[in-house]
Amino acid sequence: MSTLKGACIIGQSGGPTSVINASAFGAIEAALQSDAITKVYGAANGIVGVLDDRLYDMDAEDMDELRRLMYTPSSALGSCRYKLKDPAADDTDYKRILEVFKKYDVRYFFYNGGNDSMDTCNKISKFMQSSGYECRIMGIPKTIDNDLFGTDHCPGYGSAAKYIATSCMEVCLDARVYDIGMITILEIMGRHAGWLAAAAALASHKGAGPDLVYLPEVDFDMDDFLACVERVYKKNGKCIVAVSEGIHDKDGKFIAEYGHHDQSSKDSFGHSQLGGLAAVLAARVKKHTGAKVRGIEFSLLQRAASHCASQTDIDESYMAGRAAVENAVKGVTDKMVGFERASGASYKCEVKLLELTSVANAEKKVPREWINEEGNGLNSQFIDYALPLIQGQTKQESEDGLPRFAKLKKIPV
Repeated sequence: MSTLKGACIIGQSGGPTSVINASAFGAIEAALQSDAITKVYGAANGIVGVLDDRLYDMDAEDMDELRRLMYTPSSALGSCRYKLKDPAADDTDYKRILEVFKKYDVRYFFYNGGNDSMDTCNKISKFMQSSGYECRIMGIPKTIDNDLFGTDHCPGYGSAAKYIATSCMEVCLDARVYDIGMITILEIMGRHAGWLAAAAALASHKGAGPDLVYLPEVDFDMDDFLACVERVYKKNGKCIVAVSEGIHDKDGKFIAEYGHHDQSSKDSFGHSQLGGLAAVLAARVKKHTGAKVRGIEFSLLQRAASHCASQTDIDESYMAGRAAVENAVKGVTDKMVGFERASGASYKCEVKLLELTSVANAEKKVPREWINEEGNGLNSQFIDYALPLIQGQTKQESEDGLPRFAKLKKIPV
């Protein structure tokens, strides 16, 4: 296949993670080193930056600052949650994207994100193909939710899981020091897939974690939940519960919606804005048991805690970014970079390529066989899966006792 020469755009989308910038650096570095890529642009706020013609000149960045992206949380280029319409119904955005691509001779497009971002990537890829404009498009996975279809795990999950397990261990020790018992409810992110809340079981595996763990993969029964909490509390004088924010009853209603707060707001992809579950459950448990109850919402800390990142996750995220560029230059397009766990006694992660069409909007959930029969805990199969992903201490640089994050110039094109 002949070499395709032209510029590239790298964009980030969706909720940030503590390692998404490691993927960005992997892609930027590989693009800067490629003879086929003539110019490297960063999209300001993902696809919105492309539509608005707001691009950054990545060639003008200092390489030492770019390297610091490996250990800098959030999305350095800026993110968005923008849903492209079906091109058959309205192709306005797609024509605008093509216009911008032609303006800058963009022949490579790399989009770094989760489920909805892969939907965006897939739609753009198919439109470019139908338009006859040669542009190689690759998805770079990112999501702490760990729910992208076809890949063993997702960049961002290992670090979030490590933070959750660590925090659960710390809370567990703190919550058990008093002579008067307490019930603690820990609310963890995860709308439809419970991978994040499941990570709390890693803390329990080490002897200092939740007594009960509830995931959205199993319908939640309030009466059964209250009975289990009461049983553990009466037996031990204390109880710690980890719950995924997306737990729902048998009718599909989110338990977070059992409260009196407004749950009507939705994002551009139609997802309900969750939150407040810990408070809802704490009130129910307090009324049922009369015990001292505390609700804790981990919230954005789960995806921002770069100080507790897994070096394994950082290295694999960087690998995903490089793999996207290297494969595109070789002629690959319309794919997402995925991970495959090599067989053998020791853990090894290898790259595999997945069709964008198969990944877009599909969700991978925690296997039911990894959850105990009662639906309130995880078994050894999950522990064996997750432990390798949280290994290694971050090599994050510090300055005056605080993290030294990347400071990009972000020079507009």
